[in-house]
Amino acid sequence: MRNSLTTIYQLKIALVGIKPQIWRRVHVPADIALDALHLVIQAAMGWTDSHLHSFIFGERRYTMPYEEGVLEELQMEDERKICLSELLTQPKAAFEYDYDFGDSWHHRVTLEKILPAAVDTRYPLCLAGKRACPPEDCGGVWGYSDLLEVLHNPADPEYKDRKAWVGRKFDSEVFDVDRFSKDLRRLRSYL
Repeated sequence: MRNSLTTIYQLKIALVGIKPQIWRRVHVPADIALDALHLVIQAAMGWTDSHLHSFIFGERRYTMPYEEGVLEELQMEDERKICLSELLTQPKAAFEYDYDFGDSWHHRVTLEKILPAAVDTRYPLCLAGKRACPPEDCGGVWGYSDLLEVLHNPADPEYKDRKAWVGRKFDSEVFDVDRFSKDLRRLRSYL
């Protein structure tokens, strides 16, 4: 982190366009750089970081430069060079996080609270959430809706193939906070 840890942000990350809502609540250092926040969102939501992403704060967009000149071409700024606290200062303020430009997973990230950092607590933390993250490459909101429809109908001709694709353990209604907390703990050494 950029500065000594004195302030944390409580963020709610919600996937846009899916009902009932899929969301996570996390605590992160206020001075977390956007490239590190990207990793936190990936871990908390359950994505695999297999696709491009961007942050959108009003008219300003940020991403990771993956080739020389790409930031200028995309009209985006380098996410490694800015901290969240430089862009978000008031509770209820929000921004967008887009993941997988093909499937177009849009997330609304809202600053719920600004809190003092707890003594002897390491961040980031995943506090709560609802529902499982959609599988990667399932076709965005509409593809996920179709997938769920098939998975809820064992008589559907595509049921066996789709069930094999997502795995037997996939349950769209289950969120395991302990699993995602472990994933975030692993990130701490990188942040």
